[in-house]
Amino acid sequence: MGPGPAPPTAPKEAAARPANSACARPPRPANLAAVNRDTPRVFIAATRQNEGKTTTSVGLTSVLLEHYPRIGYIKPVGQRFVQVDEQKIDEDIILMDRVYQLHCPLVDMSPIAVEPDFTRRYLEHSNYDSLVQKILSAFDRVSWEKDFVLCEGSGHAGVGSVFDLSNARVAKLLEAKVIIVTQGGIGKPIDEVCLNRALFEKEGVEVIGVILNKVLPEKLDFITEFARKGLRRHGLELLGVLPLEPILSSPTLDVIREELPAEPLNDSRQGGNLVEEVVVGAMSVRQALSLFRRGVLVITPGDREDIVLAAATTLFGRGTDGLAGMVLTDGQRPSPSVMRVIEALPFPVLLAQQDSYRVASRVHNLTVKTRPGDRRKIEVIRELISKYVDVPRILSAL
Repeated sequence: MGPGPAPPTAPKEAAARPANSACARPPRPANLAAVNRDTPRVFIAATRQNEGKTTTSVGLTSVLLEHYPRIGYIKPVGQRFVQVDEQKIDEDIILMDRVYQLHCPLVDMSPIAVEPDFTRRYLEHSNYDSLVQKILSAFDRVSWEKDFVLCEGSGHAGVGSVFDLSNARVAKLLEAKVIIVTQGGIGKPIDEVCLNRALFEKEGVEVIGVILNKVLPEKLDFITEFARKGLRRHGLELLGVLPLEPILSSPTLDVIREELPAEPLNDSRQGGNLVEEVVVGAMSVRQALSLFRRGVLVITPGDREDIVLAAATTLFGRGTDGLAGMVLTDGQRPSPSVMRVIEALPFPVLLAQQDSYRVASRVHNLTVKTRPGDRRKIEVIRELISKYVDVPRILSAL
């Protein structure tokens, strides 16, 4: 297929619509040019947030590059963003661009950032036409001279309805067919997929199939067999079943440091250590020693110097075979003699102001997103999609 149409120039802001018109379904603005129909595309949706859309996008892009050498990517409506050159760019855009060097303007891959007051401002002014124009213009620029465009939604099919740009509506505007990603299982996932498909169908959008994510490896064959039967009863195809990979939901010490936030107490170069298990050091040293092993994050009050010294005594010098790291809590900085030991430890030691319970709760509840530097995770994702997703069926459906 040939390249899409030439990228349009930036549109002028459309006049604001009356606030009371937001309740009605906004029509497609009459003055908008038709969206590029030449470049193949697919829209990755989900039954809820954090089900694996970005994981699917990262892995699917790797496989699609074997068929389409020039791929574009867009997340039309983003909710988690970072500041880049005074522009708010969804963090998934940063990931995709750095991993695959997509050669698309970041601002076009992330045209709309939902800031904290975005919904309130929309309900007051209802600038639907200008938002639609922004998405379509961005898509045309992203798809310019590309062989394929991967579109990623945000959350379930209805997310964005409050400002008239649900995932279902956006997929319709982009004239894209949809893949729905959901967590593994049979009953609940199929129920939720059918609920989401109903909204896509209401917008006239075709769902070409479903990918189940985070399935226990020992249940992979069972879930595959019966989920396929259940989905086919509703006219849906099972495109893949991804086994649970704990590494993909394991935060690194760098992520924990940023999220708490916490102060680094040593100059460790192991901020990428993955946390596979959390131990709260509220027990005796003897008990703690039995729990110290690779991948463990120890959370303990800063005045428990006995725990710190025990970790140093048993693990010092073992490099990446030791603990993932330590977080000292309550804002209590150890004594100068213990600080000298901490500074020599190979793994990161952080100081948080919160108490141990709050720190442990925040670590447990972290939403772990894949980052550009997570090379091990990205490689696992590529292997998962390549092995467990029926990409030829996806391409034939498009």
